[in-house]
Amino acid sequence: MHEERQNIVNRLSRIEGQVKGIRKMIDEEQSCSEILMQIAAVKAAINKVGTLVFQTHFKHCLEKAAHDDSSDDFIEEVMKLLSKYIT
Repeated sequence: MHEERQNIVNRLSRIEGQVKGIRKMIDEEQSCSEILMQIAAVKAAINKVGTLVFQTHFKHCLEKAAHDDSSDDFIEEVMKLLSKYIT
């Protein structure tokens, strides 16, 4: 779990740097196409982080449900999270 968390934190740090770079590009009045390319990269990176967070949580809940015999609660929680993430 620690490695997964660190991976997510590292990705978020990179995203933070990318967003600061976009702001600098805007301040320097760089071309819209270059700015939009960077925004697309940030969106893709955010989506990847969301997927990693979901996968990590899913794995944790699955392990817990296996030990606690709480599969109904697990399914309900995962469905709620998935619904929030994809909408």
